[in-house]
Amino acid sequence: SAALIAAAYVVLTFPMAQIAYGPLQFRLAEALSVMAALTPAAIPGLFLGCLTANLINPVNLGPIDIIGGSLATLAAAWLTWRLRCRFITGRLFSYNAPLEGGKAVRRWKKIFRQMLVISPSVLINALVVGFYLPYLIPGMTINALVIISTMLSIFISQAVVVYLIGLPLLLALVKARPDMEGHYR
Repeated sequence: SAALIAAAYVVLTFPMAQIAYGPLQFRLAEALSVMAALTPAAIPGLFLGCLTANLINPVNLGPIDIIGGSLATLAAAWLTWRLRCRFITGRLFSYNAPLEGGKAVRRWKKIFRQMLVISPSVLINALVVGFYLPYLIPGMTINALVIISTMLSIFISQAVVVYLIGLPLLLALVKARPDMEGHYR
């Protein structure tokens, strides 16, 4: 449910709060962004969780970060769900998804499709948050190199969380409850 995802997002943000905000955002809660590939309830849940975490951020950077970061999460969750619904046919996370080619080719196609569907969180946060964040950090020099490096930093940290923690979490959930994926078609 959306409320459970929102609560989990907040709880998972604060154990590493010192590195969950700023140019390097290793926010463990972003692993939950992959839930939008399974259920549309994750869309408001992720948005409300991010908004709450940003509101009670110990190093609050103001309304642009609170609202901008939350809207980026909302857009990424919505796009993840839309990619899952429109781009992917068949059972995306099932182990017997029909794909063309030999066994190795089918495996790589499946991995590529899974990573593509959960990529909006990585890309949108890197672009949106990475762009505005340098303007909000006091004393930071603003130039193209700083903005690009902030975008790259957020892209890398977000990719680590989403692909190395979120994807295995998602696959484990689907394996534990195979009916979960088909339930939201």
